[in-house]
Amino acid sequence: MASATVKLYASLSDYLPAGAKANAVKVLLPSDEATVEAILAQFKVPMEQCHLVLLNGLFIAPSHRADCTVADGDTVAAWPPVAGG
Repeated sequence: MASATVKLYASLSDYLPAGAKANAVKVLLPSDEATVEAILAQFKVPMEQCHLVLLNGLFIAPSHRADCTVADGDTVAAWPPVAGG
């Protein structure tokens, strides 16, 4: 079965399951039509908290997350909004 890596950073790391290492976990893809949004929803990550989402290092705009498919071996990474000084 196909799998992908999910990486959640900063406050989003709270949504990772116990046993996740280095802010990452490997997941089985639910179907051939797994999307970025569906993968993040598996972890109950609020989409409004996903400010920056990358698929294999490429930015995925919020308007494309529901139709951008994830393939075997891909990596989905997400960050919440951050503030700096």
